[in-house]
Amino acid sequence: MKKFKKPIALLISLIMLLSLAACGSKDDSGTGSGSSGGVVELTYSFWGDASELEETQKVLDEFNNGQGAGRIYVKALQIGVDEYAAQLATMAAAGNLPDAGMVNERTVLSYAKNGIMTTIDIFAGQADKPLSYLAFKDYDGNSVAYSSANEVLALWYNRDMFDAAGVAYPPTTLANAWTWDEFIEVAKQLTFDANGNTPNDAGFDKNNIVQYGAYINAFYWQLEAWALSNGGRYFSADGKKVVFDDAAIEGMQKVYDLHLVHNVAPFNDGTQDNGFHSSIGAGNVAMATEGQWAVGFRGDLPDLNYGVAVLPYMKEKVTIATGGLVGMFSQTKYPEETAEFVRWYSDEEYNYGIIEAGWWMPTKDKWYTDTALLDRWVINNEMRKPLTADDYKTAIVDVALDKNVTRPTSWYYTPNYYETEMIIMPALAEAANGSKTVKEVIDSIREAAQAALDQ
Repeated sequence: MKKFKKPIALLISLIMLLSLAACGSKDDSGTGSGSSGGVVELTYSFWGDASELEETQKVLDEFNNGQGAGRIYVKALQIGVDEYAAQLATMAAAGNLPDAGMVNERTVLSYAKNGIMTTIDIFAGQADKPLSYLAFKDYDGNSVAYSSANEVLALWYNRDMFDAAGVAYPPTTLANAWTWDEFIEVAKQLTFDANGNTPNDAGFDKNNIVQYGAYINAFYWQLEAWALSNGGRYFSADGKKVVFDDAAIEGMQKVYDLHLVHNVAPFNDGTQDNGFHSSIGAGNVAMATEGQWAVGFRGDLPDLNYGVAVLPYMKEKVTIATGGLVGMFSQTKYPEETAEFVRWYSDEEYNYGIIEAGWWMPTKDKWYTDTALLDRWVINNEMRKPLTADDYKTAIVDVALDKNVTRPTSWYYTPNYYETEMIIMPALAEAANGSKTVKEVIDSIREAAQAALDQ
């Protein structure tokens, strides 16, 4: 899933300060919705380039000429990814937000809490709604939005490197998942210095490693999987308290120790969410954790022989789910028509091209349990077949269906998540380089993170 590339906390604050006064004042002469000849006109905003505009327009044309024909017309508003939040801030101040648009996961609940996004659950009363862990919920537990795609973290591996080392491929079922210690031991067998020595060999040169056994994506939100796997958590279940208990801290430290202690992982300061391309994709790492969207990289790396497996675990078998979304903004004059469009846009049949290309997974339960639908996007899918499709089904689909294993990322229930992230994530770089322990880092910013959460 594409993410915002630049910090947006200041822009979020601007929206919070300015938009409330403008709510309900949308001017039909501006960018927002209007009505012409009995047809309701809506605006849909998204971040992307010219090619994405072309693809988005095809989808909107299908709606405009199909379900919306003669009643609703949706026009696209393309905004660059780096300018997206700033332009929304300006439009909010003018009372002229789009009717619907793409929203970054980190900001959903902040937008809802501060009146930018509607708090109406557009799937309320619908029989066909997304999986429960994809719901963004406010402090009262009410669903205010749902992800438009499902993504879970998994373990990806280079088959050729395993074959060359004579090491068996990672397990693809939860029942056979590696413990953390087993994972480390396999990573050692796949780590080589320039002389062909592994960390288990005398004379191993940790300063001259040519192939690493493992890469755990330590970008802040992905690191949460290991806090949970070790029995800890980032925030309280109601999203109101910064927790980072001893179990979470220990789990996070274990990830950094792959580099600092065990010498099986490259240095990773956790500030870049580019785990696949900088590890397996770069050709110097045998295993890496990444979201399901790594399937889509097959188009960029057609000659890379890689597979998928389940994550190892510390104390509990855990992965985390996420997914960007299309939300309905609160300033719309046409909430019913906008909700109808967003429900339509979120239907798998209308974004199937992205699912087929490997970037997204479906959000509805039936796409995981109905044999014909499952075969369509997994077994008979050209992008997933080489993984193989059977491995993908057990390592991804079965895991996604197990709600005891697949947990919602904490931005699904923590308003002001992004504000806390901007305090915690850069501070953790000192834990990554070993100048401080994770405990020392967390203790030093705990009060500031709580203050940000309380805003």
